[in-house]
Amino acid sequence: MRRVVITGLGAVTPIGNNVNEMWDGILNTKCGIAPITHFDTSDFKVKLAAEVKNLEPEKYLDFKEVKNNDNFAVYAKIAAKEAMADSGLNLDEIDHDRFGVLLASGIGGLETIQDNTIVMVEKGPGRTSPFFIPKALINLAAGGLAIDYQCNGYVSSAVTACAAGTNAIGDAFNRIRYGYEDIMITGGAESSICKIGIAGFQSIKALATTEDPNRASIPFDAERKGFVMGEGAGVLILEELEHALKRKAKIYAELVGYGVSCDANHITAPLMDGSISSKAMVNAIKDAKINYDQIDYINAHGTSTHLNDLTETNAIKLTFKEHANKIMVSSTKGNTGHLLGAAGAVEAIISAKAIVEGIVPPTINYQTPDPECDLDIVANIPRKSELNYVMSNSLGFGGHNACIILKKWSD
Repeated sequence: MRRVVITGLGAVTPIGNNVNEMWDGILNTKCGIAPITHFDTSDFKVKLAAEVKNLEPEKYLDFKEVKNNDNFAVYAKIAAKEAMADSGLNLDEIDHDRFGVLLASGIGGLETIQDNTIVMVEKGPGRTSPFFIPKALINLAAGGLAIDYQCNGYVSSAVTACAAGTNAIGDAFNRIRYGYEDIMITGGAESSICKIGIAGFQSIKALATTEDPNRASIPFDAERKGFVMGEGAGVLILEELEHALKRKAKIYAELVGYGVSCDANHITAPLMDGSISSKAMVNAIKDAKINYDQIDYINAHGTSTHLNDLTETNAIKLTFKEHANKIMVSSTKGNTGHLLGAAGAVEAIISAKAIVEGIVPPTINYQTPDPECDLDIVANIPRKSELNYVMSNSLGFGGHNACIILKKWSD
């Protein structure tokens, strides 16, 4: 199989609207959680979210692009523009038939669905926007990027709830290493901080209801009581190694392993003993052809819900056994909130930056250790450490488990 490397990164997040801003936010333990401004929360128990801030889409896209796309696709386009520029790819010098897109979203154009439903009910079906369907469809974000960059290869979307971003990266990785494409634009985008989105997650009691931003998203903390909704996008450029070397591309890291599994247990609750989510990690390690004790750091899914964090802890212990307590673990959802289908993509970018910089991002606002989550939680302060292999986990509603392994690049 062919080797695959990461040659471009782009991000729009609650702690920065490009990769450097986001990474500075990680290093400076910035919390992107604040009172919701997208709508009036007077009737809601949930008051906080991790919104994208100070983004002016018209600086990146023309007016019609912004108007005719849902926010999740706008975020994807902006992040992709950064990632493509970062990669240094010359579109006149590549084979567009071997250039694809695999972009994830958990929900897609939810606000577009909400707004057009209101219009139809209040004003009648004739007033529904002709852009309603194209703006709402999850695959149209990937399709839009294909149009932007003339990607004539495989173009698709991963839709596996909160595992979608990692599934998209892993599936794009496979497309390249099995020889179908040479370059893939991949990642995820999400924008679900709207009335119906918050109301829905609030109804299943998944969201934190505290009004203190510093105690809302607190993964692995004993006082955690739910996740905080985030929004944004993360886009990576994956490239076949020889293709990248030939054009002397900058390489962030090599993708070496991908593993999946499904709990097949419950529509929302993970299998608490971690026995099946562990299999995704085991499969990724076997795929990478490395030993268990070679993993230096795990960027955990770590949502700040009781069930998820306990399940993931159990899965890590099952996977790594006596080595489990020697692996550094953190969740960056204290910074960004939970970006649902974009979470794995943003966290893969953070993992790549961690490898390059030799810095483990911390779990911020961690105060009360949970005896049930007794791992080496990197808490509150970034930790300097050489990282050769980093694992990034994602667990989603429906029992979807996905795991990728990144390796420090060396000739």
